[in-house]
Amino acid sequence: MTATTNKVESFNNFSSWLSFGGGGESVLVENDPVEQQKRMQYLDLVVNTVIYQNVIDLSQALNRLDRRGVKVYKEDVAALSPYLTRHIRRFGEYSLDLTQQPEPLDGKLEAALYSAALSETEAKEAVSS
Repeated sequence: MTATTNKVESFNNFSSWLSFGGGGESVLVENDPVEQQKRMQYLDLVVNTVIYQNVIDLSQALNRLDRRGVKVYKEDVAALSPYLTRHIRRFGEYSLDLTQQPEPLDGKLEAALYSAALSETEAKEAVSS
């Protein structure tokens, strides 16, 4: 129950951070239900897009580590969060070159995931070395 509550709170904090109104709070200044619904849907679209890109970036980073021979542990991957904000320039400048074709988004995690618990063979090898 606590883990689920923490995930929901993390999502809500992330969503609030991305929102541009009332100092990061989700403030609905319109009294029109249609406008309120549009604002919430637009915010959900932005939040889910950023989460999607974060997952792709994390997957690519894990794949690079794997290709370099670094063991990627399941327990470490389980601790990662898609609610990263440090790399986002909320009020920064973004240039869009609409003539440039973007690279395909490949968020597939191809890295071999290891368990932090040593297998019996690994434990014997660690002791003997």
